[in-house]
Amino acid sequence: MSIQAYQNNSVETASPGELTLMLYNGCIKFIRGGKKALEQKDYAKKNEVIQKAQAIIRELMVTMNQDYAVANDVLPLYEYMMNRLIEANTKNDAAILDEVEGLVTEFRDTWKQVLLQARKAQYGTGGTA
Repeated sequence: MSIQAYQNNSVETASPGELTLMLYNGCIKFIRGGKKALEQKDYAKKNEVIQKAQAIIRELMVTMNQDYAVANDVLPLYEYMMNRLIEANTKNDAAILDEVEGLVTEFRDTWKQVLLQARKAQYGTGGTA
């Protein structure tokens, strides 16, 4: 099985919670890629990967379940991160990318804990996310 086939299969068989975790991890990867491209003064690559991070934040925003009260708290933070990514991209500002990476990492780590708690509740085991 090729790496691409494995990755496709991972996405196709992932639960919605696991897909969200993959989105957070992808966003972090693209932000880090943006910082690296910025350091290398590869502005085309920086723009490309920051736009991919923005697309992930957009996806998280549109797929958020509005039935939960926490959505009212999270959506403004996603909007903030989106605006900061745009600003980082236009100003070539690595410090802003660091800030957004920190926020996305906090979301990812919190989400991992949510998945672990849900798994414990469902299966009575710890498992790993």
